[in-house]
Amino acid sequence: MSTINESNHPKIVSKIGIIGGGVSGIAIAKQLSHLNPIVFEASDSIGGVWKHCTYNSTKLQSHRRDYEFTDFPWPERDNNDFPTHVEVVDYLRSYAKYFDVVKNIRFKSKVVELRFSGNTNSEFGGLGLSCDLEYGCLLPGQSMWDVAVQTNDSHAIQWYSFEFVVVCIGKYGDIPKIPMFPSKRGPEVFNGKVLHTLDYCKLDQQAANQLLNNKKVVIVGFKKSALDLAMECAQANQGVEGKPCTMVIRTLHWTVPHYWIWGLPFFLFYSTRSSQLLHQRPNQGLLRDLLCFLLSPMRLGISKFIESYIMSKAPLEKYGLKPEHPFEEDYASCQMAIMPENFFSEVEKGKILFKKGSKWWFCNEGIEFEDGAKVEADVVILATGFEGKKKLKAILPEPFCSLLEYPSGLMPLYRGTIHPLIPNMAFIGYVESVSNLHSSELRSMWLSGLVDDKFKLPKVERMLSQTLEEIEVMKRSTRFYKRHCISTYSINHSDEICNDLGRSSWRKKNWISEAFGPYSSQDYQKEN
Repeated sequence: MSTINESNHPKIVSKIGIIGGGVSGIAIAKQLSHLNPIVFEASDSIGGVWKHCTYNSTKLQSHRRDYEFTDFPWPERDNNDFPTHVEVVDYLRSYAKYFDVVKNIRFKSKVVELRFSGNTNSEFGGLGLSCDLEYGCLLPGQSMWDVAVQTNDSHAIQWYSFEFVVVCIGKYGDIPKIPMFPSKRGPEVFNGKVLHTLDYCKLDQQAANQLLNNKKVVIVGFKKSALDLAMECAQANQGVEGKPCTMVIRTLHWTVPHYWIWGLPFFLFYSTRSSQLLHQRPNQGLLRDLLCFLLSPMRLGISKFIESYIMSKAPLEKYGLKPEHPFEEDYASCQMAIMPENFFSEVEKGKILFKKGSKWWFCNEGIEFEDGAKVEADVVILATGFEGKKKLKAILPEPFCSLLEYPSGLMPLYRGTIHPLIPNMAFIGYVESVSNLHSSELRSMWLSGLVDDKFKLPKVERMLSQTLEEIEVMKRSTRFYKRHCISTYSINHSDEICNDLGRSSWRKKNWISEAFGPYSSQDYQKEN
């Protein structure tokens, strides 16, 4: 990381700094509004990935009632249509305006460096933690972090000093994940055009159509963004002259056509207390271990039940698209996606083709696979994800940078928010669930209570133990555990947050609703 000179720019001192103006950033800014935090947003708008990493066809995957703040319902919330990305951004802007969050946001303000300015004489690894292994006060009354901010794309740097910093820059967007290729087999040898979905997101409707129309397009990937992009490509190539697009698939994942399975609502299988009893959760004890073991046939049966419905609705075996792993592993790793409407109609018409292969590289005419097969292309679009951790590592200094993935490749975050070994800093938006907005808001409520001293954190050792246990649960639940997903024990996770805040963890009106009703953000409205 480059060292930025701060001698010519006096620091602006404040209590709390928030980095990022996406869903998580505005959620915590609202919860901490009584402390007038300063929010740094690199772009000219709030919304995060909903504003900057969407296609023209991007829609919310869940019902709008499942993606709303506890105290700000959607207008027309009973509308069954899935909101478009434009509607989601409008909703987020309305929320920020209603709660007067915008006044605290500094737009076009990019954080380029963080420096720890607190006490480094601690016996606990020199990390600014007290020697008795307690995390310490979040607002100690003195500067703990210096933040370098670049404004309006200029080279000038303004330094800020904060007692506490909340990082909300997220895991998606900004830095594309580009595959590694053998020497002289990368994009440079390809005669066509190569771009990442991040580049495609910046195109308007006309430019996107021009890129795809009557072109041989290869899309690398098979997750939600790749599926949506394949549909846009098929729609841009209707007619006799239209060319098919080819999806290059490394790992198959389950997709569902909608949120009804054999006539039953999807929430019954995973989003109720009774359904989550079937799944492991952190620190559950011997009796819970035994119960999970005894109920494992039911858990596997539910997975097979859902798979049977998907297979009945989509010709997966016909096209070699049936995943080898059970459905529950995709759900447990937050990789379940909703199949775009009419996707397989375009497949049947020959507008979308598939090619499976774990190893491939570029050639002059397109891409080549290790078995010698080639796919000709005019355009190759990489739907290969993002390098979220690189964004953090680019601004966070050592030794904290090295702690981000220790010891398992996942960020060990207590309550999905506090890294026990990084002082006076919180991370929101790095834990995934069925509704990431709900997860971010609930953790923002928790963090606000912690900042206001409504409860105390346990000892550092206890927090580390808890986070490592969560990681072990994910490892046992799915082979795709690298995504920090709590979907199979999200209610228990929310219970722990409620208990910390001194609220009742049981949020329903009666035991029947408590056992069999779906939990949503509206269940976590603040109590009078």
